[in-house]
Amino acid sequence: MRRRHFLGAAAVSFASSNLGHGNTVPRQIAVSLPQVHKGTLEVDTSLLDSYGPPPSNRRQFYLGSRNVFSTNRQARFEDKEILDLARSHSIDLMGGPMLGQLKSDGVSIWLRPANDRPLSIDVAGKSFPLESVVAGKEVHIEVSGLRPNRRYPYQVIQGNREVASGQFRTAPLEAQPTQFRMTFGSCFHKVGIHNPNLFRQIINREPSVMMLLGDLAVDDRNDNVAMHRSDYQLRDVSEAWREFSSQIPNYACWDDHDYFDNDLNGIPKGFSADDRDALRRVWNQNWNNPSPSENREGIYFSSRVGPVEVIMLDTRSCRDNRLRHKPGCYLGNDQMEWLLKTLNASTAPFKVISSGTMWSDYVSKAKDSWGSWDTEAREQIFSFIEEKKIRGVLLVSGDRHGARAFRIPRRSGFSFYEFEPATLGGHTGPAALVDNCPEQIFGYGRDNLIAFGEFTFDTSQAEPRVTFRLIRENGEILEEHTISYEDLTPR
Repeated sequence: MRRRHFLGAAAVSFASSNLGHGNTVPRQIAVSLPQVHKGTLEVDTSLLDSYGPPPSNRRQFYLGSRNVFSTNRQARFEDKEILDLARSHSIDLMGGPMLGQLKSDGVSIWLRPANDRPLSIDVAGKSFPLESVVAGKEVHIEVSGLRPNRRYPYQVIQGNREVASGQFRTAPLEAQPTQFRMTFGSCFHKVGIHNPNLFRQIINREPSVMMLLGDLAVDDRNDNVAMHRSDYQLRDVSEAWREFSSQIPNYACWDDHDYFDNDLNGIPKGFSADDRDALRRVWNQNWNNPSPSENREGIYFSSRVGPVEVIMLDTRSCRDNRLRHKPGCYLGNDQMEWLLKTLNASTAPFKVISSGTMWSDYVSKAKDSWGSWDTEAREQIFSFIEEKKIRGVLLVSGDRHGARAFRIPRRSGFSFYEFEPATLGGHTGPAALVDNCPEQIFGYGRDNLIAFGEFTFDTSQAEPRVTFRLIRENGEILEEHTISYEDLTPR
């Protein structure tokens, strides 16, 4: 079913088209969420092969490296045993290319080379070389000097040979009137990482970027950093992930299963600050997020992309378990101060703020979320946005398995809008619809729903607007809602 709604008294319509369902690849092996949480060799191999196995050399390289990581908690990608496996299986890149921070003149490209031969990115007749390469060590190559809002193919050259390729579209100029498309979602739980049907629908929508909101490639590995690395290697041999990440820049934040384990945060009992810091390091090494301009605790960041300020919070590692229900316990004082400054300084017409767990309290009685931790900090954020009349704020969240949207009404008569398409892996969770909740806009939670969210920001009109769509892995548009800029303007 496709529903079309115009939210708010001043909302306007927006023309759109379904870009087609495309060909689907049958899934061969079903893996349950409890099995994913256990993450045994049998489970991980089933995930690897779930839509048809990758090329034999990559499959064997993964299985060999997983054996190393599972038997040595100190194992790293740079270790000789891992590099020997890569060489014996003719692996040039252990990971990448993965696109990251998008700009109007270029993009960041992440790679993990399996040898120390010089690398370069060739695009539009230009070469962006990296002469110093350490085998097994991730690198970032910054492509720049391109024209805004243009599509560019690129090649990864190692020695004199092309070893990978992809394409991207540069962002529009910040002040350029445009229609800008962004996709988002959460809860791959490793399963969705291998789903070519999902990723091809996202690619077909031609978003400029995608926000990944937590519970992604690692699942319940606690402080075993070597198995975090193993799960990232499983991601990086996936055909579906490689196709997606080489074409769509992504911005990622974590939630509990990426971090330690279910519902864990801060420094959990039995773990140490060193354990937390090690998980932050391995996260930063395996995603291509913007580097913060200053040293900070946590993995939070912001980035301006065309008409949108992407603001991604760390709602796990900055919590203070000793201060639960006291102001500052959820984000920490430093992150809270940074968030308010970022919101106040942003000149982007739209600001999308992610939270790993839900902003609202409607689902599961705010289990493990703002409402059960730090309502005062949330109120401080909402009040700040209203007092400063910060326009164009949208809230996105994950964690609660299901696709839902809510209004969060304020005493002033203004409402925030929260969108939670948390079904990238097709896992069910709490009831999709909340009883006696007039603030709920929609809810889906049936078995095996795999879907993602999409925002299309239109600044080409006199009054900007944004259209949200909820899209299934087969391309069906389940929900479509347009919100005017007036309804995103505090009263």
